[in-house]
Amino acid sequence: MSTLYPLGLRLDGRRVVVVGGGAIATRRIPALLEAGADLLVVAPDLTPALQGLRDAGRFQWRARPFEPSDLDGAWLVHVAVDDPAAAAEVSSVAEELRVFCVRADDRHAATAWTPAVTRHGPVTVAVLGGGSPRLSMSVRDRIAALLASSADTDRLPGTVALVGGGPGDAELITVKGRRLLNAADVVVADRLAPGVLLDELRPEVEVVDVAKLPYGAAAAQEHINALLVERALAGKFVVRLKGGDPFVFGRGGEEALACAEAGVPVVVVPGVSSAISVPAVAGIPVTHRGVTHEFTVVSGHLAPSSSQSLVDWTALGRSRGTVVVLMGLRHLAEIASTLIAAGRNPATPAAAIQEGTTSQQVVVRAPLAEIAAAAADLRTPVITVIGEVVSVPLSGTAPFADI
Repeated sequence: MSTLYPLGLRLDGRRVVVVGGGAIATRRIPALLEAGADLLVVAPDLTPALQGLRDAGRFQWRARPFEPSDLDGAWLVHVAVDDPAAAAEVSSVAEELRVFCVRADDRHAATAWTPAVTRHGPVTVAVLGGGSPRLSMSVRDRIAALLASSADTDRLPGTVALVGGGPGDAELITVKGRRLLNAADVVVADRLAPGVLLDELRPEVEVVDVAKLPYGAAAAQEHINALLVERALAGKFVVRLKGGDPFVFGRGGEEALACAEAGVPVVVVPGVSSAISVPAVAGIPVTHRGVTHEFTVVSGHLAPSSSQSLVDWTALGRSRGTVVVLMGLRHLAEIASTLIAAGRNPATPAAAIQEGTTSQQVVVRAPLAEIAAAAADLRTPVITVIGEVVSVPLSGTAPFADI
């Protein structure tokens, strides 16, 4: 076999095509998006996680089988299908157009290989093992252990770990969370989990996509509970990877109870909660000396007028503290009007933050009476902050460093 020539590709703004919309594509696409690729996905169907990214406008989707014209203008193509004939067709077109082609089904028929990758801050380490994924993963894992502060990556067979993945930026997962993720046999992840971390898993790890799209397709919580218990009772080490913190509107309590009832040990790894971290990265402290001594985190997935809502919106309207609303974009207009009717000043500063801590972060600010209109063009996930802290000039004093 010829010697490989390693490169670091700068894909920002350059067309990359992924053929396939299944589990392999779900693992590869977040890293391509993180690299800034102009991504086109060609597949008749998408997994729920990919559907969520597509609905957020992160890539283009052609909902059909591959056609040669799909590679027009492409710099790189990933073939993520398990049909050898379909994969060979893509390879043939790529060869003719001199486009490097990665193939998930047959690395020896590919013109490019994806390395085993670990990322630590600005350092990216990529390892090629001469065609052996196990070798490259083994070497990668040793390097990752040297870069990390802990080398303890022992599996916990028959155990479920509820791991908070943080608010979106993959580097905001805890050290323990990342260590257990790297040791998992099964990873059960949803849409708000930092997807780029899935690209670093060993090839034999089972990734179960239970993406829970707001007001769309969802895996029933009972099914998720049963899945965690089933895999753990089969002797697997299962990591339930969630966005934010497992116990802040993450239904981690329900999953822990289901495991306890089945006699399955549970490890809880708290995550950086989006309720606090997303406003902080946007330059908004939820508390500030001389401004407010309290903050309240509430779910806005039900309208204030809903008989099922457990939030005392009237009390929040009378309070002086900061209100942080998660999952409230759909009902933001009613939330604002309810708070105002209960006593909040219509001029109270407010901010809506879309996809906080990620490269897709957008922040809009407006008085409470106008925040719903200002946020009309935002897409989920959105966190809304209401209170005088929004006017604390943290983000106006100096630019926050992006490291």
